[in-house]
Amino acid sequence: MDASQMASQLINWDLAAATAARLSPPGPALSFAEAEEAVASLRRLADASVPHVHRITELAVAEDLRDSEVLVVDRASWARANTRGFAVMMDPILTQLVAKRASELTPAAARVGGAITGAQLGAILAFLSNKVLGQYEPYAALAPGSGIPPAGRLLLVAPNIVQIERELVVDPEDFRMWVCLHEQTHRVQFAAAPWLRDHLLEQIALLSESLVANMDSLMERATAVAKSLRDRSGGAVQVPSRGAIIDLLQDPVEKAAISHITAVMSLLEGHASVVMDAVDASVVPTVKTIRQRYTARTQNRGPVETFLRRVLGLEAKMRQYTDGAKFVTAVVERAGMAGFNRVWERAENLPTEEEIHAPEQWTARMGL
Repeated sequence: MDASQMASQLINWDLAAATAARLSPPGPALSFAEAEEAVASLRRLADASVPHVHRITELAVAEDLRDSEVLVVDRASWARANTRGFAVMMDPILTQLVAKRASELTPAAARVGGAITGAQLGAILAFLSNKVLGQYEPYAALAPGSGIPPAGRLLLVAPNIVQIERELVVDPEDFRMWVCLHEQTHRVQFAAAPWLRDHLLEQIALLSESLVANMDSLMERATAVAKSLRDRSGGAVQVPSRGAIIDLLQDPVEKAAISHITAVMSLLEGHASVVMDAVDASVVPTVKTIRQRYTARTQNRGPVETFLRRVLGLEAKMRQYTDGAKFVTAVVERAGMAGFNRVWERAENLPTEEEIHAPEQWTARMGL
């Protein structure tokens, strides 16, 4: 078995998808007619949202998105789609791991370890499968023989959207449009910056190369940080903050890659949030009610879910929405949307993590 085959067995992706499908909680009770109506409604509103994204973002690519597609999916299909995307993103890491640990890995060990890791990943995806409303997935298209349109696909998770609109007691059509505005913005971002997908993969590969090269010292640092957290908490294990996790990354290459990826994700999420909040009652009549109730819902989670969200990094993702939105708003106020849109021209124009928190530094660097 060569290194490529060995790497492909380190995570059993089929088992991950099957485990996620088996463990995903059932969606809201819907009759066949209700489910059919929800799917048709989301498809229609996904199309209807694009002209509004075009108007708000002023990005011409929103007029023609033929190289990607929109799919309305259930929870199991969302999980399955993510295993394919993860497989592409993880390939550089797994290949380098096999190269470094070749003398320690046997085909049997790879298969056993792959099954364990696949089951664990499936359990994580099962938890996430009832949290995600939508997701733009650009990576699975890169898998050999995928058959997915070249630029990827937008996934709208119908059961979750219906469940949240019911919990919030809001107008279904308005809520679905509001969600579609956010998710279609991600689709437009990658169309406006076709280099962005490969750029992010390069950053992941750069980070993985450094992490694998420093694996032994990384494990030592992880043990030291865990002990430090226990000592400070009187014996109770605490979930590391982003700062504690960054403490593990002492190599400048690792820190730079994490910082850059964090900045890019903040930009993408913040920009989509600004777009969805830029609509008024003429587009989404009950938008104020939706915003208020959705915000209140995110602040009222139980302790178990809060813990899991911190472990999985979802709390950091929520901060990305806020930090990125502040950056986008500040830049647009200073330089207009045309000035902000320079961010999509090339990788060098992406903001740094420092600039996300100091937008004036980015506008100065861009000469705006």
